[in-house]
Amino acid sequence: MAGPGIGKSSLTAAIAERLTGELNVLQMHGSSALAAVPFGVLTPYTGELTAEESVSPVAVLRSMWSYFEKLKAGNGAPVLLVIDDAHYLDEASAGVVADLISAGWATVVAAARPRPGLPQPLDQLWYDGLAERVDLRPLNREQIEDALAHLLDGTVPAATVDAVWTASGGNPRLLDALLHDAAEAGILAKRNGIWILLGALPTDGVRLKSVVTKDHLRRRPDEQEALKLIALAGPVSRKAIEDVCGAAVVRSLLDQQMIVENSGVPAELTLWNALFANAIRNTISVSRSLQLLEKLRDHRDPAALRGEGWLRSVEWALECGLRVSDAGMLEAGREALTRFRNQGARTIVAKVHDPELLPLAQAIRARALYNEGSYAEAAMLLEDCWPKLVHHPEGPAVLLLRVSAHLATGQPLAALAEAIRGDAEETPEAAQAWQEELLQLLQSGAEVDFQALLTRAADFRNRRSAEAGGDPVRAIGEALLAHALAAAGRPAEGLDAALLAASELTPLENSLFFFPEFVLGRLVSDYLAMGEWESAERELDNYAAGHARGAATFNGSLQILRGYSMLRQGRMERAYQLLLPAVEALRLNDPLQLFRFGSALGFYAAARLGDTAQAKRLEQDYKDAVAGNPAHDFLAGAYAAAAAEYLSRDGKGLASLHTLVTTAEASSRKGALLELLALCWDLGDFSVIPMVQEAARGVEGRWAGAMLKLATDWEAANGDTLMATAAMLEESGFVNLAREAYARASTVLEQSGERRRSRQAVAQREKCDHELGERFREGRFIAAAPAVHLTRREQDIVELAVQGLTDREIAQRLMVSVRTVEGHLYRTYVKLGVRSRDELESALPK
Repeated sequence: MAGPGIGKSSLTAAIAERLTGELNVLQMHGSSALAAVPFGVLTPYTGELTAEESVSPVAVLRSMWSYFEKLKAGNGAPVLLVIDDAHYLDEASAGVVADLISAGWATVVAAARPRPGLPQPLDQLWYDGLAERVDLRPLNREQIEDALAHLLDGTVPAATVDAVWTASGGNPRLLDALLHDAAEAGILAKRNGIWILLGALPTDGVRLKSVVTKDHLRRRPDEQEALKLIALAGPVSRKAIEDVCGAAVVRSLLDQQMIVENSGVPAELTLWNALFANAIRNTISVSRSLQLLEKLRDHRDPAALRGEGWLRSVEWALECGLRVSDAGMLEAGREALTRFRNQGARTIVAKVHDPELLPLAQAIRARALYNEGSYAEAAMLLEDCWPKLVHHPEGPAVLLLRVSAHLATGQPLAALAEAIRGDAEETPEAAQAWQEELLQLLQSGAEVDFQALLTRAADFRNRRSAEAGGDPVRAIGEALLAHALAAAGRPAEGLDAALLAASELTPLENSLFFFPEFVLGRLVSDYLAMGEWESAERELDNYAAGHARGAATFNGSLQILRGYSMLRQGRMERAYQLLLPAVEALRLNDPLQLFRFGSALGFYAAARLGDTAQAKRLEQDYKDAVAGNPAHDFLAGAYAAAAAEYLSRDGKGLASLHTLVTTAEASSRKGALLELLALCWDLGDFSVIPMVQEAARGVEGRWAGAMLKLATDWEAANGDTLMATAAMLEESGFVNLAREAYARASTVLEQSGERRRSRQAVAQREKCDHELGERFREGRFIAAAPAVHLTRREQDIVELAVQGLTDREIAQRLMVSVRTVEGHLYRTYVKLGVRSRDELESALPK
C-alpha cells in the first residue's frame, strides 16, 4: 500500500523480475477503465469461456485454475500473480483472486493506494490473517540523505539534502526526476567536492514533465481539469472547485491523495506537492490557462483572497496577460518576498509604474536581488530609491539594506557612511536624527566599541516605542551591543542585550531588512562566548524550524555558526563537515558577510585535521575575500594565523598570534583575547598560561571559568587535582578541556611513578577523544601528552606495522609468535594513546 509515486509499482516490477525463473510469474494491471467491468482485468485468462460463462465466478475461477495447471505442468514451479494498481480491481475480479489465494493455487503480490484502498474481498484476507500488509511511506530525510550519498560521488551537505527532501516530499518518483533535471540544467553542481544547488530546483525539466504527463494520461478528463485549476489557482476555495468541477471529482482526487485540504475556514485546496503544481502549470498553454481563469472567476471572491492565494491570483493574471493594479502587484511582490520566492517577487514588482509606489517596488526588487547574492545590482537600485523612502515606515530597513549591499561589494563602512551623510543634507531633521543614529551604531559595532554602544543604548532604552516591539533602531543597537559585550568578556550582559533585540523582532519579521537573522547571529555568539553550547544549538534549531523558506539565502550563514560552535567545543571533524559546505554556500550568497570568517575557520579546521590541499585552498579564500564583517576580522585573523602554524610549523603563525595579543583590539576585547590565547596554548605554547589565567578572571561565563580552572591546575601540577578537574570539566560539557586535563594528569602521574593511574588517565583521555569524534591525535595542547618510552622490541614491531605488514608477517620477520606481536602492539597502543594501526604513525614520538 502506498500513495502515488512512492514506489509500489517499481517494487512489484522488481519482485517479478527477481523471481522470474524460480516461479511462474503472471502480471496484471488494474485500471480505472476496467474498474466497472466484471472480471475485465482477468480477460487474458478466460479467453476460452463463452459469453455466458465469462460472467460466472465459478467458471472464471475454474478457467484460472486450468491456466495455472498448464503453467505448472511445464516446469513444476508455483504461480506468482503480481497485481499493480489493485485498488482498481472490480469486486468480482477481487473475489476470484481472493479465492485463488484461499485455495492455495497462487501466491499474490498486490500493490494499491491506501485511498480508496483494496476491494473488500482482498482486504478481508488481511483481516483473516491470510495476507500481510506492507505500507510504503515517503522517504524520510535520513533515507533521502542515504540515497543522495549513494547516487552522488562527493559530499552532500545538509542544505542540499533539505532542499531536495522538501521539494520532492520524499516521493522517489519526483526525487529521481528532480535529480536528473537539476544535474542536466547545471543547477545541482559539484564544487570543490561539495554538491550544492546553484539555484531553485527546476520545474520545467524533461523528467518532471514526463512524470506529470504520464500521471495526467491515467486520469479522467474531469480529474485533469480539476488538477489544472487547483495547480493554477491554489490555494483555492474547495467550494469554488466543487462548483466548477463537481464535488465527486474533488472527493476522488482527495481519495487519491493528489490534492490536500487545509484546516482553515473556508477550506482551501492545493496540490499534494508544490513542485508538482509548478510542473503542471508549465504544461498549460497561455490560451488554455486564460480559459480556465475565466471559468473559475465567477466562483470565487477576490476580496477573500489572502497571502499565498492572493499572490497566486496575481501571478496567474500576469501569466495570462491581464492587467493588475500597481497596488495589487506591490502587495503580491511583498508576499512573494516574504516567501523568498525571489524571482517571482522581482518579476511582479518590475511591472509597477505608479510614481508613488515605484520606490518601494524598487526596494522590494533590491531585497530579492540581495537574497540571490546580486549585491552590486541591489546597491544600485537602493541608491535610486532610498531618498524617496526616508519618510516611509520601511526607511530604516531600506537604509540598513543599502549599507549591507555596499559592504557586500567591498566598500568600507566609513566611506559609505560619509556618502550617506552627504545625501542627507536635504533630508528633514526628524529623518536625519534616526539616520545618523543608525550610522553611528553601525560604526561603533564595526569597531566593537562596547562603551560607545552602551552610551547609545541608554538613549534608545529610555525611548520605548508606544507599541510593544518593532523599533528597528533599537533592534540593531541591542544586537550590536550584544556582540561587542561578548567580545569584551561580558557575554552575560551581552545576552541580555540580545534578548532585548529579539523582543523587537515580531513586527519586523517581514521587513525589507533581515532583522531576525542579524539578531540571531549575535545571540548565538553570546551563548558560545559563555560556553552554553546547547543553548546556542537550540536557538539555531528554532530558527531553522520556523524559517525554512529562507534556507537558500541564510543556510550558509547558519552553518558557519554551527561549525564555529563545534570548533569551540573541540569537535574538529564535525566542525569541518559543517564549515566546508558552508563556505561553498557563501560563495553564492553571503548576506551576513561571513565568508571571510568562515574561510578562516575552515582553514583552521582543515589544517588541524591534516587536510593540506583543502587548507591551502581555504587559506586563499580567506586572503581573496573582498568583503567581510569588520566585527569578525580580528578573530578571523587569529584563526588564520593558527591554521598557518599548523600547516608549516615554522613559528611564523605563532608569532602572528603573539603580535595580535599585543594589539589595542586584544586589550579592549578580553573575551576575544582569551579565545586567542587558547589558540596559542592549542599550539603547545605554555608561556601563555599565566596570561590565560589573568584574562579568564575578567571574562564572564562557564567557558572562561573552565579555562581558568584548567590553567590554574595545569601549573599546580598535582595529579589528583588534575584528575578531579578533568572529571568536572567532562561532566560540565567541556570535553575538549577535560581531555587536556587528563593528558596533563597522565604526564604528572607518570613522572611521579604512578604508572597505573597514569594509564587510567590515558584511558579517560581516549574516552574524551572518542566522544569528540576525533580520528587524529594532533589535538589541543598536544605537548601535554606523557613522554612515551617504547622498548626496543616494541619499536621494531611498530616500525613494521607502520610499513603495512600483518601480525603474522611481523612474527615471521622477527621470528616470534603472533601472540607476542599482538601483545606488544596492544601495550604500544596504550602507551601512545591510539586505538588502531592507522593512528600509529602520527602518534609516534618524533
